[in-house]
Amino acid sequence: MRRGAADVSAVQAQPAPLAEEAPVSLWRDAWYRLKRNRLAIFGLCVIALLAFVALFGPYLTPYDFLGQDLEARNQAPSLAHLFGTDDLGRDVFSRVVYGTRTAFLVAVVVTAIALVLGTVLGAVAGFFGNPFDRVIMWLTDVTMSVPNLLLVVVINASLKTPIAQWMEARYLETLNPFYRETVWIDFLLVFGSMALISWPPYARLVRAQVLSIRSRPYITAAQALGLSNRIILMRYVIPNALGPLIVAVSAGLGTAMVLESAFSFLGVGVNPPTPSWGNMISDGLRVWQHYPHLLAAPAAVLGLASVAFSFLGDGLNDALNPRGSK
Repeated sequence: MRRGAADVSAVQAQPAPLAEEAPVSLWRDAWYRLKRNRLAIFGLCVIALLAFVALFGPYLTPYDFLGQDLEARNQAPSLAHLFGTDDLGRDVFSRVVYGTRTAFLVAVVVTAIALVLGTVLGAVAGFFGNPFDRVIMWLTDVTMSVPNLLLVVVINASLKTPIAQWMEARYLETLNPFYRETVWIDFLLVFGSMALISWPPYARLVRAQVLSIRSRPYITAAQALGLSNRIILMRYVIPNALGPLIVAVSAGLGTAMVLESAFSFLGVGVNPPTPSWGNMISDGLRVWQHYPHLLAAPAAVLGLASVAFSFLGDGLNDALNPRGSK
């Protein structure tokens, strides 16, 4: 009896086996770290709000962004006009809301084009080496050595008139009113010129990541198995370079918004009557001493968007690269 009781007590004294912990994925762990960063969450909430405004705001504004009321010109902010009115009696709040759509459209399209172009060229340069690496890096150096503003001005000055003449000729042939919508020329030139100056940083980043990844054992094993270079790039190399690329994209979206506003401010971006934060700031700057609300409203929204993307980019960098943030 004593021996049986001792055996039972020995069994009871043994510690229970630990439950197997569920593996934590990289993205779940990154999201956990991101949630702890209050500034990053603030930036994410602001960006989500601006994205909602860009999608649905123009349907919720009390006035048409092109509607004019000459009897209500240059009114100060009030309950009827939250951000006041401009010199043509247009509601500034409605124009700022519609300008959010313009800013997001330009930022998303330009960043997407630059990201695809930079990722493809950077992956090819880093994975295959010379002569591709030498040629692509030479292109990035040449592109980055040209001042951004000068390149955009040259593209707009050299292409806008021929495209406008071509669209006018198509209108006279077809009488299709689409060819009279010159706003598409502005967007086309903005997309192309801004993407042209935005892809080199992505190419350099992806190239550096690929140079680090291509020497890993699993890449050597994939090559030994006879997998094609395209499959290795798409399945193993590029997915493992996404962390720093996501951080760069979050910062690139904010940079694209600021660049579009800067170019519109200088008259080489989106031109009136299409609302843009840049051309609204340009108009408000002329009369800011008498009507400061015309400058303050679009400038404040642009500044808030820029700060939000900066906070989110820093938070993503800390979440996806915790060692580098220490």
